[in-house]
Amino acid sequence: MDAKFLVLLAAYLLGSIPSALIVSRLVGGVDIRGIGDGNMGARNVTRTLGWRAGAVVAAVDMGKGVAAVLLAQAVGLSLGWRIAAGFCAVLGHDFPVFAGFRGGQGLATTLGAHLVLAPVQTVCGLAVYAVLYLVTRHSDLSASIGIGLLVLLMWIYDKPPQLLVCSVAMILSVPLKKVIDYPRRSRAQST
Repeated sequence: MDAKFLVLLAAYLLGSIPSALIVSRLVGGVDIRGIGDGNMGARNVTRTLGWRAGAVVAAVDMGKGVAAVLLAQAVGLSLGWRIAAGFCAVLGHDFPVFAGFRGGQGLATTLGAHLVLAPVQTVCGLAVYAVLYLVTRHSDLSASIGIGLLVLLMWIYDKPPQLLVCSVAMILSVPLKKVIDYPRRSRAQST
C-alpha cells in the first residue's frame, strides 16, 4: 500500500480513539453516549462530568488532529495530503471504528488539524472563542464567531485555496454531524 494511504488510514485510526468514552468510563463509570445529549465530545463530557474531564477530552481530541497532520508532514507529504490527513482524523472522530461509528462532532479535532495547518489564524479564532464564551456562556455562538474569524483570517492572509476550501468543508461538517445525530440524541434525551 502506498505510504500516502497508510498515513490517511493512520490518521483515521488516530481520530477514532474515543477519548470521551474512555474518560467518561474512567471518571464517572458511565458511557457518555447514554447521558447528556448523547454526543461523544468534550462539550457533553464537560456538561455531565465537569470541566476537568471535558478539558482532558478536548486536549486529546485536538491532539488527534495535530498528530494526523504532523504525521503527514513528517513523511514529507504535500499540503493537499496533510489536509487530507486532518480530514481523515475528523472523520475518525465523527465515525470512530473503535466505538461503533458513533462519535462526536469533530470541532476539537478540526481545530487541532488547523493548529498545524494555519497556526496563527487558529490561535486567534480560539482566543476569540474563549473570550466570547466567558462573556456569553453560549458555546455555539462563540464557536461560530471564532471559526468564522479563523476562516476570514486564512482568506485575508492568502492561505492556499485548497486549504481554505477544505477548512470550510471540515468546519461545515460540525453542524452537519449535529443534524445527522439529532434523531439519536432526541431518543437518548427522552429515555
